[in-house]
Amino acid sequence: MSRIKVLTIFGTRPEAIKMAPLVCALQADPQVESVVCVTGQHREMLDQVMQLFALRADFDLEVMVPDQTLNGLFARVIDRIDGVIAQVRPDFVLVHGDTSSASACALAAFHRRIRVGHVEAGLRTGDLERPFPEEMNRRVVDVVSDFMFAPTQTSRHNLLTENLSGKIVVTGNTVIDALAMTTERLKTDPALADQVKARYPWIDAQRKVLLVTGHRRESFGEGFVNISDALADLAERPDLQIIYPVHLNPQVRGIVMPRLGDLPNVHLIDPVDYLDFVWLMQRADLILTDSGGVQEEAPYLGKPVLVMRDVTERPEAVQAGTVALVGADRRRIHQAVARLLDDESSAAGFQRRINPYGDGRACGRIVSALLGRTFEEFSTAAERAV
Repeated sequence: MSRIKVLTIFGTRPEAIKMAPLVCALQADPQVESVVCVTGQHREMLDQVMQLFALRADFDLEVMVPDQTLNGLFARVIDRIDGVIAQVRPDFVLVHGDTSSASACALAAFHRRIRVGHVEAGLRTGDLERPFPEEMNRRVVDVVSDFMFAPTQTSRHNLLTENLSGKIVVTGNTVIDALAMTTERLKTDPALADQVKARYPWIDAQRKVLLVTGHRRESFGEGFVNISDALADLAERPDLQIIYPVHLNPQVRGIVMPRLGDLPNVHLIDPVDYLDFVWLMQRADLILTDSGGVQEEAPYLGKPVLVMRDVTERPEAVQAGTVALVGADRRRIHQAVARLLDDESSAAGFQRRINPYGDGRACGRIVSALLGRTFEEFSTAAERAV
């Protein structure tokens, strides 16, 4: 079997979390020469993930500039990654998900006639405006991909309906690989877990914990006003504490901080590293988010999830009953959280440990596919029973 050279590209923290275990798997295989390129987005958070997984970047595009537009970012990424691809001359370029940088890198590789592998392929809402611009980005990447690594059978079905030319492989989601590695580390290293716990001495063991994350562009403006007002309403409950790592984007912080900053049981903190966030998810009683990754991670941990979006490209957990959509709607958010806090049977329905997104072996399947090895694709127990 001949050796292959694989260039893996990522830049944002969510991309890094999902690609880090894959890079580890690539580096561990003697048939692979692994090269890593980061775009330089989310710099501080990116560096934390790299350190956690003991990874080093071979190339850094350093594309970030103040007040950049999406078109400006796209142009810089495609220009700078072109030189890296020309220098490395990889057999495959791997990109992840639905960011503008992933779309730009996939197009640059396609123009160079380098084979593209799309990790987390096939997610769809069917609406180019929701989420924007992610729905367009992931479609573009799939069009030019030679390998589409779909996390679920639903994603595979989406790709089949589009009659694309690449090969579809159902792998499970690499985020479950990352989560499994991190939870195992916290479990087997009590000293490390104690260090994380010590960073949050203000968490009240007598109160339930609502963990919140939010950053989507479609909620900028009125959406985050509604979300903040809903949290302020919930903060009136004496049995609840809200932990909200606030995204660094001024469009988010400029609304959230003045509306919630003075409430004693609302803890507005800076974004935390992945290790801490996993610990906080484990500690939470329920999670309110607009994040795609959290929709996949929380069901694995058995945590109820309310999604502040009207549509989701990850319908599997909604269908399984472990995730519910509440939109960026003040009343719906308040009512849904209150119901989970007050009705034990409602919370129990969410907390069934159902994991439709992976089994912790997605990265091994991707490496095997790139190398032409035989392997069994991912399927859930319910799918295997059919």
